[in-house]
Amino acid sequence: MLSRRSVLQTAALTLGAPFINRGRFSLFADSGTEYSTRTVDLVRCSTVIDMLGLLTLDYRKLSAWEADPTRFGQADFLRLKNSGTTVFHPAVGYTGGDIYAESLRDIAGWNTFIEAHAGHFERIEKAADFQRVKALGKIGILVGQQNSAHFRSVDDVNRFYDLGQRVSQLTYCGNRLGGGCSDPLDYGLSEYGASVVGRMNEIGMAIDISHCGDRTTMEAIETSRKPVLITHSNCRALVPGMARCKTDEAIRCMAAKGGVMGITMVRAFVGRAGRVTIEQVLDHIDHIVKLVGVEHAGVGSDVDLDGRDAPVRPAKKFDLDGIDYAKKIYDLTEGLLRRNYSSPDIELILGGNFQRALAETWNV
Repeated sequence: MLSRRSVLQTAALTLGAPFINRGRFSLFADSGTEYSTRTVDLVRCSTVIDMLGLLTLDYRKLSAWEADPTRFGQADFLRLKNSGTTVFHPAVGYTGGDIYAESLRDIAGWNTFIEAHAGHFERIEKAADFQRVKALGKIGILVGQQNSAHFRSVDDVNRFYDLGQRVSQLTYCGNRLGGGCSDPLDYGLSEYGASVVGRMNEIGMAIDISHCGDRTTMEAIETSRKPVLITHSNCRALVPGMARCKTDEAIRCMAAKGGVMGITMVRAFVGRAGRVTIEQVLDHIDHIVKLVGVEHAGVGSDVDLDGRDAPVRPAKKFDLDGIDYAKKIYDLTEGLLRRNYSSPDIELILGGNFQRALAETWNV
């Protein structure tokens, strides 16, 4: 059991954080931003799960880490650790070429990387692993895919489960299973897609519908016997016309099945007009909480610690205004406190809700 005092001392020592008067910390050496002791306490005591948390968006770097794990150093680990995230779900979606082979290569790469850095990382395979990695001070990797086209047959669900995959998004764009949100027409969950959902339920692989079209979203929730996850999406009520965001009807049905929705920090899905900041991210969390309850809100940032924008005058802006993504968990927690969320509710949003839903989904 971690005491509040030990947590704050560890946080300060790990991050080199000087204690500031009036109960605030300046946690990051390259920033004057201060965080309340309550924020630091919550982040350090919580098992923080980012259900689309990426170690890096530089996929050349990631490939190099997987091909030669020695290229990932202690400084890389500490940067991830200091972000406050306990468990990353760094799923990608292969949509062209040999999707089966690419997905195999991706999961094999993660397994090699985790094995090479066993002192720092652990693959999340069962519910007990969340608390295990937290207690050991490790980072958890939850292996998943953002497109289930690699399931050539329902038996492939078992094959990939045996390799360590525990989450699969049904569609990135339209495939044999169903429709994607970017498709001109969504024909819904196919008979084959329903069979895959059934097999995923049977063996304990979590179903993700973040990119699914509206009809496929509703039919997948209806078909599943277990909670269905929206790992990284936002509320369409706050971004009208944005197909990648979910309708209130879908959010209600997801919640009724016990699911959780992770809020993303990608600009276009947060807001459109003027400045788009962490405050609008908090608005999406507020919307879910008012609609279906705090038990169904989580984090699925869909970004790494550096953001997506090009360093100089990006042609298209993907990032929020005024944010340093390396500090996003602390900024989010501080914002939830400003909006008078209780500490137990913040712990649920930061990871407790996804822990519960995954425990109800997995068979171990």
